Amino acid sequence: MVNWHDESTDKLCEALLTLKTKEECYEFLEDLCTIKEVLDFSQRLSVAILLDKKTSYNAISQKTGASTATISRVSKCFEYGSGGYKSVINKLNGDTK
Repeated sequence: MVNWHDESTDKLCEALLTLKTKEECYEFLEDLCTIKEVLDFSQRLSVAILLDKKTSYNAISQKTGASTATISRVSKCFEYGSGGYKSVINKLNGDTK
């Protein structure tokens, strides 16, 4: 696996951590990414949230418009990844762990 943790990605993480409001996030994301990239990110998060609720691939595809390939990729990361999706979903659900 490629080691992508470096000074540049550290700075990106630090920048994300400075954002305090949705408006600040929207402004930064609009400058940083294309709208398509932001929509793709948000779709993946929506898929992960539905996977966490044990929703079927078919229902996820219908609700999000995600392809089965995208759902499968998110599912692999959700189940076997570093835990980022689960951590964020827990925080969105009010779990402060």
